[in-house]
Amino acid sequence: MKFLHTADWQIGMKAAALGGAGERVREERLAAGKRVVETAKAAGADFILVAGDLFEDNAVSRVLVQKVLDILDQFGGPVFIIPGNHDPLVPGSVWEHPAWRSAGNVRVLREETPVGIPGGVLFPCPAREKHSGRNPTAWISPERTDAIRIGVSHGTVEGIRQDEPDYPIPRDAAERACLDYLALGHWHSYAAYPGPDGVPNMAYSGTHETTKFGERDSGNVLIVDISAAGTSPTITPVRTGGLTWTTVETELREPGDLSRVKEQIETLSNPDKTLLEVNLFGLLSANERAEIDHIEELLASRFVSGRLDASRLRPSPEDDSWLSGIPPGVVREAASRLRQAAVAGSESSETAARALMELYAIAGEVQP
Repeated sequence: MKFLHTADWQIGMKAAALGGAGERVREERLAAGKRVVETAKAAGADFILVAGDLFEDNAVSRVLVQKVLDILDQFGGPVFIIPGNHDPLVPGSVWEHPAWRSAGNVRVLREETPVGIPGGVLFPCPAREKHSGRNPTAWISPERTDAIRIGVSHGTVEGIRQDEPDYPIPRDAAERACLDYLALGHWHSYAAYPGPDGVPNMAYSGTHETTKFGERDSGNVLIVDISAAGTSPTITPVRTGGLTWTTVETELREPGDLSRVKEQIETLSNPDKTLLEVNLFGLLSANERAEIDHIEELLASRFVSGRLDASRLRPSPEDDSWLSGIPPGVVREAASRLRQAAVAGSESSETAARALMELYAIAGEVQP
């Protein structure tokens, strides 16, 4: 048996914080869905498993529902889907769209009932609410047969930090249910959990396309190959993500550090497929203030999305040019007081530092 395991497409996600780039991110999630189908075909997969959260929520456009169904229908073979906690099986859900009833090879699994699949048996664990404190795999009867046993569930493996009960799944759920493999959804990064022999027999595929900064090892699907019942699966991650989310975080300690950050940004490959956030902290010299503006221009012009956070920068205490570059008078007096507050280490130092750098920039713009 060979199949493709995917989850958490989150089709319809808003990505509102990205502004105009949000539309590109939403479109890329659909394009990545097409790459998932292409990957399954290329691998010779017998079927596709979608382990929940195909959609961002149950309020997504019904046109989007049709688009997703059309993408999955292109596989040609069986596609099995369970609802997740973002798109749970509730009245008025996306799963009531009439298109699902006419999709011959795409099947939404709505019941906790064994389903025959090519080469074995599938045990689906559909979600029926946003949050739950119950183990969704608990219903699966543990019995060893000659058929390959596959589970598909959505929830949180024990040991992952969480703020509230979130469909808890034991780390040995596959063994408890005598499953040859348990396909998981909910968490967006690839993670595999070993069985008694040390070989992973349950895994999160992670989302097929990265959803935000900081996601580790997302943008993949898993090709799972099992030779026979009772044998360990072979799990192969395959990249399907089209966009790269990159974070550059640097402490500025001496003059020249900011120029090196700019050079690093300029040499990043594929900027037209990259979302970039730059986080700077440390000490900034007055004569490097213009480099901040240049970096912002690079972020705005080259990348799908660019964001600069310079709020943790402080004026270098050894640098008097913050004041010498400002005309004498009330403005310089204000700058002098801001500089003293900025380097004093008080509660208001962060606000004073930002105000001093803005004042310096404004003064530079109005000087003849």
